[in-house]
Formats: sequence, C-alpha cells, structure tokens
Amino acid sequence: MKSLKTWLGLMLLATLASCGKAPVSENVTVATDSAAPSAFVQVKGKQFQLAGKAYYFVGTNFWYGAYLGAAGDKGDRARLIKELDQLKAAGVTNLRVLAASEASALVMSLKPAIQTAPGQIDEELWQGLDFLLSEMAKREMKAVLFLNNFWQWSGGMSQYVAWQTGEPVLDPDLTKDWNAFMQNSARFYRLAESQALYRSLIKQLIERTNTVTGVAYKADPTIMSWQLANEPRPGSGEAGAENAEVYVQWVNDTAQFIKQLAPQQLVSTGSEGSRGALDNMDLFIKAHQSPYVDYLTFHLWPKNWLWFDIKQAEQTYASGLAASKAYIEQHIAVADQMNKPLVMEEFGIERDGADYRPEATTVWRDKFYTEFFQLIEQEAKAGRAIAGSNFWTWGGAGRTERADFIWQAGDDYLGDPPQEPQGLNSVFDQDQSTISLLKAHATVINGL
Repeated sequence: MKSLKTWLGLMLLATLASCGKAPVSENVTVATDSAAPSAFVQVKGKQFQLAGKAYYFVGTNFWYGAYLGAAGDKGDRARLIKELDQLKAAGVTNLRVLAASEASALVMSLKPAIQTAPGQIDEELWQGLDFLLSEMAKREMKAVLFLNNFWQWSGGMSQYVAWQTGEPVLDPDLTKDWNAFMQNSARFYRLAESQALYRSLIKQLIERTNTVTGVAYKADPTIMSWQLANEPRPGSGEAGAENAEVYVQWVNDTAQFIKQLAPQQLVSTGSEGSRGALDNMDLFIKAHQSPYVDYLTFHLWPKNWLWFDIKQAEQTYASGLAASKAYIEQHIAVADQMNKPLVMEEFGIERDGADYRPEATTVWRDKFYTEFFQLIEQEAKAGRAIAGSNFWTWGGAGRTERADFIWQAGDDYLGDPPQEPQGLNSVFDQDQSTISLLKAHATVINGL
C-alpha cells in the first residue's frame, strides 16, 4: 500500500492538473442527464433566479441531513421524511447541509465521520446524502453543501493539517486556546498535500452518481451551491493578517476548481462576513471578488460577539438588536456594491434563560427572528441584494436525555453540533411560535 505522502503527492498532481484556467480536464466526466439550465438556481446581478423568475428563500441549517438519511442503524429515514415534510409545510425550502466530515481525535468532533481516513469514505453516509437529496427534490427544496469546516466539530481543516504533518491535532476544547487553534486551522491553506486531499474529496463527490436517483451530483438542480467550508477564516488577529493573501487566493482557486467540475451549480464561501475576515470588510470583499464566487454569505451571532446576553435580556436586547441590524446593513451595502446576491445563512438565539430543554420558552428568540425577517422582507422588496436566510438551526424531533446536554456518539442529532449544548440554538418541532413566524415570513418571501 502506498504511503500517505506518496498517495497525496499523486493526488496533488491529478487535482492541480484540472484547476488551471483551461476548460474542464478531459478526465472530468460530463453528465449526459443534465437538467435544463432553468432548473438550476442561477445568478443575475444581485438576484437569484429559478425557472426565469426571482428566487428568494427561507432556509435553515440542517447539517446532519445526510446522517439521518443513512441506511440501517446509522440513520433514521422515517424521522428525516417527517421533518422534511414539516419544514416544507413551514415554507422552508433551502437546507444547508454538511457533505464532508473527517475522523479525528478532537474530543468534540462528530462521530462517525464521512472521511474515515485520508481518501477513504464511509459510503453509507454518502448514500444518506443521496437519499436526502432525492427526498428534497420531491419537495422542490434546494441544498447548499459545505465541504469542509474551519472549526473542530466535524474534523475539518485542523484534521487535514494533522494528517499531513503527523502532529497531534490541536484541540481547543482541551487547550482552551482558540487563537492557537485558529492559526493552526489556517495552516491548511498553505499545505499542498492537504489541498490535494481536499480537492480529491470534492471531485469524488461532485462526480458521484446518486444511488437513489441515478443522477450525477453535478447534474442535479437540487444542489443550489457548493460551499468551500463552514466559516473559513484566515486565522486570528495579527498573525491571521499574515495569511490574508493566501486565504484570498485559496478562495479563488478552490472556487475555480469547483466551477470547472460543476459549471451549472453555484459556488459560495460559507464566510461569516467581516467578523470572519479579521473584522476587515476590505478583506471580506477581496475574498468575494473572485468571478468563481457567485454570491456572498454572512453569519450573525449576537451572543458569541457579546452583543446580547440572554441572562440579561431586558438590558441587552435593544443594543444587541441595533448592532445586529447594523451588521446586516453593512453586508447588504457591500453586496449591492458588488452586484452579487447575499444570504444571511446562519443566525441563532438561545432559548429563554439559557435553558436548553425543549419546554423552555423562546420569547427573545422570536423577537430577534421577527426583526430579522421584517428587515429582510423590507430590503428585498426594495430590490436590494439580500436574497434569503438560513436560521441556525433546525433540531426537529431530536432530543437529548443527558443531564449535561453534551452530545455523545449514538445520541439523536440536533441542530446544535457536538461541541455545543444540545438545545442551545435548536428550533424543535414543538416550537409553534417560532414555526408560525417562519410560515409568515415564507408567505412574504415566496411572494416576491
């Protein structure tokens, strides 16, 4: 068996050969069952279009969709079907889904992983993605598939670094040193063998034929967008600034590589916005000026950014909302200027009192959601670049029985990833007040 280094070297040559500015490499199979171009979500200026009409959407993060779709004991297809029906009934038609995860010693990482070792795939989990996409197609839903993760909860970039260097993975849940973790993850952009392995996985998935539908992924209009990663950052602080140029180049080159393989589908970054670009809007703009990046994304985390404290909700709500609205406006203005669509693809608010239990109320979450939805509706009606949103996150029928709310392998999947308390930001299937807000917002958005 070839050594990892030898195997990665061969993959580097193969993948880099197909990412130049020439047309798609001859070893890229062109699907013969492509749908009509109008079936794919397209971009026209600062607007999405679908079937010749403006496409606006209400969406959610449903990162564990492929896991529910897996056959046998790994999945829960009955739950998946029920939840897709509930989401569709609420007007949610766009799902942001994890398409790749890496087996890792990171203590809070997702298990099982899709990539079980360098270049080795858990076929049952990708068959779960096949099943998810087939069921989404029946409901006229669109998917955004993210292909990597800057953070630790799915292995991600730090695991790629560990695979190449042979160094122990740097675990922020043990060291509590998040700056060092971010700098370590950002090494990923510079490591040629890691890029080769990453591109190999991308190529394998884009050229995959769905085992349920028989349709090649790159020919499936259910896939709206391929996304480079969940919240890719150039690093942290002054040290992160040294990675700015290589980060921008990585965005462009990877987006180009994907675009050549899947020219009918869109490409996005998964960026948090300026907060994920060292609080530097110019850097965010540079990373999204690439002609291969079709639209802009940003995320909004009032708690994480210390704008709102659920335990002091009355005192911090007004200022937290004002800061949130200002952040939204900044990114709409940039998207307007760049003439590209914009999606607010993550935003989350805790349950009242920082209580993770499903029976806890969601008064403050609903207040924030109402304000965000009204702002999106207002700006979309005015013809500005905001085109959709994906709230974080759908927990559905998932429940934890653990008193500490910490996920362990074999537990239900909730919207909250393994490194966070289960129930932190999840919208459960019984949260009728929030679901009613989604329905009302969808009625407006779908009518635009």
